Amino acid sequence: MAPLPWPRLLLLPFGCFALLLSPPPGAAEFSPSLDSDFTFTLPAGRKECFYQPMRKEASLELEYQVLDGAGLDVDFHLLSPKGETLVFDERKSDGVHTVETEDGDYMFCFDNTFSTISEKVIFFELILDNMGEDGQDQEDWKKYVTGTDLLDMKLEDILDDTTRLGRRKWAQASSGQTDRNSRSKASALTSE
Repeated sequence: MAPLPWPRLLLLPFGCFALLLSPPPGAAEFSPSLDSDFTFTLPAGRKECFYQPMRKEASLELEYQVLDGAGLDVDFHLLSPKGETLVFDERKSDGVHTVETEDGDYMFCFDNTFSTISEKVIFFELILDNMGEDGQDQEDWKKYVTGTDLLDMKLEDILDDTTRLGRRKWAQASSGQTDRNSRSKASALTSE
């Protein structure tokens, strides 16, 4: 059986997941940033937690957005390996957070326990920097990439950026956010 590709998502009891983004030992000589995104449905009255192992002096960037569901809001928690709350967003539709890390497992949770009826569709993206074995400079890996490989990587970056932008536009359009804003402005003008 062939080894599973990275990243891996591990399902744990009680609706929790462990997100394992570390490659197998000896898989690469250099380590560019790791970038993964996920979309999941969070049922009403539930909380889902994810775990990300990190190294000391690395960087964890997490961006999330509620794509669908009443209110387009969710509570978000990010905890350090020591259990300290690093970030708490209450009933937000989106957020971007970056933390410099220490060794250990970081936990981040999306909490919809305040809702008794509405499930939420949540998109989140993780960007992990400086995850290399030697703690080497993040840019070192680029010197090994030349010619068409470099062009392919740049085109892939452009495609990722346009996909991300398109996803945000779709989320705004499908949620009726634009319509609600224009109706609010119109009603504000007519009520004066």
